[in-house]
Amino acid sequence: MNHLLLMNGPNINLLGKREQDIYGDVTLARIEKELTDLVEEHGSELDCFQSNHEGELVDRLHQANEAAYDGIIFNPAAYTHTSIALRDAIAAINVPVIEVHISNVHKREAFRHQSMLASVCYGQIVGFGKDSYRLAARAFLETK
Repeated sequence: MNHLLLMNGPNINLLGKREQDIYGDVTLARIEKELTDLVEEHGSELDCFQSNHEGELVDRLHQANEAAYDGIIFNPAAYTHTSIALRDAIAAINVPVIEVHISNVHKREAFRHQSMLASVCYGQIVGFGKDSYRLAARAFLETK
């Protein structure tokens, strides 16, 4: 892999400040730095993008297809359970997407158990805290 994209959805910019009992004290900046370091150790590049707006996330997915990314690590946050628009955008592009979540969504409220996106994603990693991102990056970097 040469070029990966890390995407994060709504409220992920508040990591480290919100619901620390669920998400811990890790910040988005720390996740981005640690993931960038990991990707660079493999001779690859990582671009990072976060938005609280569904349309901006859809636009970025479309742009990712044109930018020839080798993979997308995507934490769609609450849009996981509601966004057919993101589902359709992922289905429309040729770049594999791994859906990630910091918490184990299957141990939380019932409405979080269903992902609108999982069926069009390359894979899904949930419940490993910030390491969910690392596991997704390794899946792209270390599998052929």
